[in-house]
Amino acid sequence: MHQTSPEQKLSAEQRTALEAAAFRRLVAHLRERTDVQNIDMMNLAGFCRNCLSNWYKDAAEADGIALTKDESREIVYGMPYDAWRERYQIEATDAQKASFATKASHG
Repeated sequence: MHQTSPEQKLSAEQRTALEAAAFRRLVAHLRERTDVQNIDMMNLAGFCRNCLSNWYKDAAEADGIALTKDESREIVYGMPYDAWRERYQIEATDAQKASFATKASHG
């Protein structure tokens, strides 16, 4: 007896709408959590706001939509990247840098 997976219960339109809503909620959450540094996200989850903006840009390009790196970052950060860095980014600790270097060399 074959069970229907949750994804199979959704139409393509429903799935796209739900994925878009989840993405918007993730972006809103990351905009609110300015205390969470990208290096911490990279060290714990293997992706950060910059990765998310790159994936957004890649998706746009796959659909023939021209989007610059700066534009995709502004969509994710909610402001120009340089402004976000100036307001919220702090210098990574030696421990954070070491952890990132270890993971990057094994990834």
